[in-house]
This record gives sequence, structure tokens and C-alpha cells, in this order.
Amino acid sequence: MASSSHNPQHPVPSRQLWFGFTGSAASWIVLSAGYVLITWWACVENTQLGGGTPRPGAVLLYSSAAVLLIGLAVAAGLISYRNWRRLSDAPTLGEAESPGRREFMALLGVFVSFTLGIGLIWLTIPLLILKLCVRAR
Repeated sequence: MASSSHNPQHPVPSRQLWFGFTGSAASWIVLSAGYVLITWWACVENTQLGGGTPRPGAVLLYSSAAVLLIGLAVAAGLISYRNWRRLSDAPTLGEAESPGRREFMALLGVFVSFTLGIGLIWLTIPLLILKLCVRAR
């Protein structure tokens, strides 16, 4: 099977490959660190005094960060999939091969975006179930 990674008819900019490959991972890291910082900011005073109510706007900040970064992960996944379709001769993901570096990065970006996208959703679910400062205890 000839590699279409070097096909000049289907150029894929390196920026798109790297964004698709690292966008979801960066979203996951930023959301995880952001959750720790937001929880600390919203609850540290109240939990030390025995209260359990967060500062006003903390839940909105949590939710906004989650929606924004999940959207970024979805965008990275879609860009990776589009790059993979542009570079690959395989008709489906089940038959995918990655003979070249660019095709490998695009295909790995699809899988990384999918798995970390699910992880971002799982990271956000406790916010819907538990109160913010109860989660921090």
C-alpha cells in the first residue's frame, strides 16, 4: 500500500496535525488544573469555617470552562478525523494503517480526542450531581 502522506494533492498543515494531536490532551490538563484552582478559590474559606456554600459564580465558571474545553476537544477530534481522511486511503477506521508520520499523527489524534473527550465528560459529571464544596472535602 502506497503512503498518501506525501501526496501533494492533499496537503495538511503541520499546525492542524499538532492541534488535532495535542488539543484534547491540553484541554484535559487545563480543565483538571482549572477545577482544582476554581474549587480552592470558591470553597477554601467556607470549608475551613465548616460551611459548604461556594462563592457566587463559581458553578458558572466551572460550567463555562467545561463547555469551552469539551468543545475544544471535539474540534481537535474533528480536525484529526478530517486530516486522517485527507491523508489515508483506508475507507474506514477499522482498516486504517499509518505508514507515515503525518498519517499516524492524524489517526492517533482521532483516538486521543475520543478517549480524552470521554474523560472530560466524566470529569464534569460530579459537578452535576454534587455540590461544589462537598466535592472538595
